[in-house]
Amino acid sequence: MTFEELRRQALIEWEEYRNNQKIRVTIGAATCGRASGALTVAEAIRQKIAELKIDALVTEVGCIGTCYAEPVVSIAKPGFPEIYYGGLTPDKAISLIEDFLIKNNPRPDIALGSLGDQVVPGIPALFDIPMLKPQVRIILRNCGFIDPENINHYIANGGYSGFNRALKMKPEEVIEEVKRSGLRGRGGAGFPTYLKWELCRKETAQEKYIICNADEGDPGAFMNRSLLEGDPHSVLEGMLIGAYAIGAKKGFIYCRAEKPLAIERLKVALKAAKEKGLIGNNILGSGFNLEIELREGAGAFVCGEETALIASIEGKRGMPTPRPPFPAQAGLWGKPTNINNVETWANVAAILQRGSEWFAQYGSEKSKGTKTFALAGKIKRTGLIEVPFGISLRQIIYEIGGGILNDKKFKAVQTGGPSGGCIPEKHLDEPVDYESLAKLGSIVGSGGMVVMDEDTCMVDVARFFMSFIQSESCGKCVPCRMGTKQMLDILNRITGGNGIPQDIDLLLSLSEGIKAGSLCGLGQTAPNPVITTLRYFRDEYEAHINLKRCPAHLCKDLINYVILPEKCQGCGICLRNCPVSAITGGKRLVHVIDQAKCIKCGTCEDVCPPRFKAVTKISGEKIELPEKPIPVTASSSQKNTADNSEK
Repeated sequence: MTFEELRRQALIEWEEYRNNQKIRVTIGAATCGRASGALTVAEAIRQKIAELKIDALVTEVGCIGTCYAEPVVSIAKPGFPEIYYGGLTPDKAISLIEDFLIKNNPRPDIALGSLGDQVVPGIPALFDIPMLKPQVRIILRNCGFIDPENINHYIANGGYSGFNRALKMKPEEVIEEVKRSGLRGRGGAGFPTYLKWELCRKETAQEKYIICNADEGDPGAFMNRSLLEGDPHSVLEGMLIGAYAIGAKKGFIYCRAEKPLAIERLKVALKAAKEKGLIGNNILGSGFNLEIELREGAGAFVCGEETALIASIEGKRGMPTPRPPFPAQAGLWGKPTNINNVETWANVAAILQRGSEWFAQYGSEKSKGTKTFALAGKIKRTGLIEVPFGISLRQIIYEIGGGILNDKKFKAVQTGGPSGGCIPEKHLDEPVDYESLAKLGSIVGSGGMVVMDEDTCMVDVARFFMSFIQSESCGKCVPCRMGTKQMLDILNRITGGNGIPQDIDLLLSLSEGIKAGSLCGLGQTAPNPVITTLRYFRDEYEAHINLKRCPAHLCKDLINYVILPEKCQGCGICLRNCPVSAITGGKRLVHVIDQAKCIKCGTCEDVCPPRFKAVTKISGEKIELPEKPIPVTASSSQKNTADNSEK
């Protein structure tokens, strides 16, 4: 079957899906939606539709990126635009079905936005809502809008047309098109994509391989997973184009088993592409052959590094190998191999579909196109976003993300995963691209972006990421294996109240040694969280070391929970809830916490009525507290005296 015939069939099915008079309901059922109860909402919707005998089509789709508003449901009804709703529960969903489908009330109060030319009062256009308006969706163009398990939906929306175009070009012309686009690898290093392909193309071996790196092990990162769950065929199309360009006949997708839904969607996509003749022998009558195999990883962070990933596919322990030779020269089973990550392959598909000039219009001079980021942490609108390179961190955090949760003060943003750096407020107006973030001591990485507020201890943040890196070190090279362990020991000592002034210089010295001596990129960037927190938040390290004080009141060994005598009303709530009976007191007596017994769990602060706020954390502050319970009236009179004296 020719591609034109495939596309004609797909368009007929798509038109029937989009333009018939049947009511359509889509449910965002990616991992983020499911974690928020999307499947329960979907079941409630199906049952209600069946009960009301409504002729409707219910489809599960990927995530549109508004994870803060999950579960997200859209309803398309004749006479109305397609309307998206957020934050649904089963009860809200049932009410929505009754109100909208029976009573023609589109419920603007719970609507996110609408798609289509028609306007509903009180409901903005979907792509005019604050989180989506500044974005440019190239990678995410289909996510949340097509059925990821229906290949015809992808083909009808331009899918595989880039591959069909590539088959009519010489392999060298395909590589040149990618070169003109300015695409750089989205896996972290930002290496020019065309150059990898060119090096592999020039190798004369009869057998070559391509690999899709879908490992994505960074804490707080979910870009690749979401793309695979919402639009897996875009990745397969990119791999087909890359394999044709370099001359590979076998491809592998390496995806960690911790992403079961992504793996399920990939399996469905691979089967459908095979049935359509888009994978296999003599694809589309071109004489080009390619088989793609899915391999599941066990979840080792180091297998995100390409030589360790290759070792894992070969059945060996995932450990990096020295370079040269590079994988393009001698990779999988010693053969020339090209590795790109999920987002890079999806970009390739878009570039061949729309052209290199179209792609290169977005981004900055040296960083073309867009980048997806997983926006997480202390931010109001968490989610998956796609923005052109060159946008500022401030725009991402405040325009797209809506600012800091609970309107607290921004402190730092960590980009690039555990090997990235922490960037302070004074650099929020810097552009987001490979060169700018590198100057700040961070990296773009695969796209993790964790926002921190004023309550964050930056020393503890460095300790957390170093703990992750140290536990995930493969142990092959001494600088990474031993150096990260020494750094973690020092950070534990500092946050435990036992730091000494020499620790700061020792951390910096170890950082330089690890960067210079580690075998792979993961080890070489491992010290970044420590280096950047020392660079921008050195005063917090000094407070921990010299004053034995945690300014954020977070490090347990440096804080104490106390009950303020002027605020305690002797209600006994904290006493009754303390899990270790560390609180003494009685009715109408100011309660006292025995610091020797206190395990610093914070329960007393959590349960103290907000109108009192009598329990607080202190770290190094000197506060006069009663040694034993005293009458509340006495403390109240003391407070009144103090208030009068101030007046």
